[in-house]
Amino acid sequence: MSEDLLPRIAAGDADAIQACIERYGALIWSLARRHSPSSGDAEDGVQEIYIDLWKSADRFDGSKASETTFVAMIARRRLIDRHRYRQRRPTSDALDPALELMSDPQQRQIEASADASLAARALATLAPQEKRVILLSTYQGMSHGQISNHTGIPLGTVKTYIRRGLQRVRDILENPTPTTKGVGR
Repeated sequence: MSEDLLPRIAAGDADAIQACIERYGALIWSLARRHSPSSGDAEDGVQEIYIDLWKSADRFDGSKASETTFVAMIARRRLIDRHRYRQRRPTSDALDPALELMSDPQQRQIEASADASLAARALATLAPQEKRVILLSTYQGMSHGQISNHTGIPLGTVKTYIRRGLQRVRDILENPTPTTKGVGR
């Protein structure tokens, strides 16, 4: 084979990138197709492999392995990572038992109502400014900067109000007091 392309890629040579695709494209595609459940997934894998290859090009050492071996190793590692990721993601089959438990519309409505009531009580415990910025954020979808501009409250204070207020609501929802226990949890 001709000269190594990875050192040129590491040096930023754009022509070397195209030459690398031409030289190793069939190898990478073959590996990706063999280790992917679909052509679409293989295409995504190939893209990730090339990105990893460009990022790792400066680590190539021709005295330790051939460039082809290095490319195949990068491809293999990326494909293994993709396979592991697919195995960790929950499938809709795993969610079926949970969905069956929630199949009764009346039960869902009762639980949602109880949760909403508890959340409303938790919000009522907040200082007026904390409650206002949280409502602007959650119901109006405003960013922290937009809330600051809208209310005239400094940005850092808006962030503090939201962080402290949400933490207080979370604490109440996780540990209801005797006055909130009867509200559904």
